[in-house]
Amino acid sequence: MKHSLISIASALGLLASLAAQGGDFTPIFNGKDLSGWKSNEETPGCFSVEDGAIKVSGGRAHLFYMGSGEKAEFGDFELKLKIKTLPKANGGVYFHTKFEDSGWPTQGFECQVNASHKDPRKTGSLYGVVDVLVLKPGEKTPKGSLLNHVREKTPTVDGEWFDYHIIVSGKKITVKINGETAVEWTEPEGFDPAKALHNMPGRKLGRGTFAIQGHDPDSVAYYKDIQLKLPN
Repeated sequence: MKHSLISIASALGLLASLAAQGGDFTPIFNGKDLSGWKSNEETPGCFSVEDGAIKVSGGRAHLFYMGSGEKAEFGDFELKLKIKTLPKANGGVYFHTKFEDSGWPTQGFECQVNASHKDPRKTGSLYGVVDVLVLKPGEKTPKGSLLNHVREKTPTVDGEWFDYHIIVSGKKITVKINGETAVEWTEPEGFDPAKALHNMPGRKLGRGTFAIQGHDPDSVAYYKDIQLKLPN
């Protein structure tokens, strides 16, 4: 009980800090445990803390940022974090999403994490909307996205930490890798993802929380130094 009270107090303090310190980056992962985060446990044990980082392994599951345990919702924001993938890993960082018990999140956007998984959509992709593609000879462009940026090689390398920076300001989404812009997209007026995208009716800007994706049994990735900045 004492540990639970400390965790709740810590999460409440974090939300208060975020509200009071608009304009500054504030950690939302303490590097010690998963206080303020909640796994849907679709794959039990998918998320753990190892050497100050969230380790993701074992299968499909999603870890949602819950803050105090109440509803954590954000509109405009900047999110910075460091990520390292192991070979064949696939994952992602969701925003403007909500807690769901199972399946792929149906609300919000996913920023892809993938250096060497067979999916041609690589790190930096605003998945299914604006994709960063590395295609094998003869491989066709995946259907459904609005725009594609085709590259000769992946923007990240397995086994090396990289900086991921996701910015939402009004209707504009910017995704940066190691300080360089990978994707910049502005949601059009009247945008209807059910009509514009392939099987992604919830890909629309609004408000919501963040989630880290566990993708499949062969995927292992690490996330650390997760920091959030809100507007003044």
